[in-house]
Amino acid sequence: MNTEEAVQPQELDQYECRSCGYVYEPSKGDGRKIAPGTAFTEVPLTWRCPVCGAKPTQFSNIGPKGTASGFKENYGFGLGANTLTGAQKNVLIFSALALGFIFFLSLYGLR
Repeated sequence: MNTEEAVQPQELDQYECRSCGYVYEPSKGDGRKIAPGTAFTEVPLTWRCPVCGAKPTQFSNIGPKGTASGFKENYGFGLGANTLTGAQKNVLIFSALALGFIFFLSLYGLR
């Protein structure tokens, strides 16, 4: 491995205000007092939401930008379908639809 390769920094988590829906993006800061690149965990407790004035304790972690919120936590639920890839889910769904259609057509054989 080349030691000169650029290591991409880990994307910081975004936080959403539970009161108004404002999303704090660390790459942008808040546009007023907090400088861009400041992680939400480094925001002082005296800071308030720029939209509604809520305290930092009213914010919830929604993960890095560009990822689905809470998706990793949902892998263990359901009948195992949460661990399937998109292609596997498509095969499962369309196979079930085809099987249902075949059963529907088989009703014409009944007299």
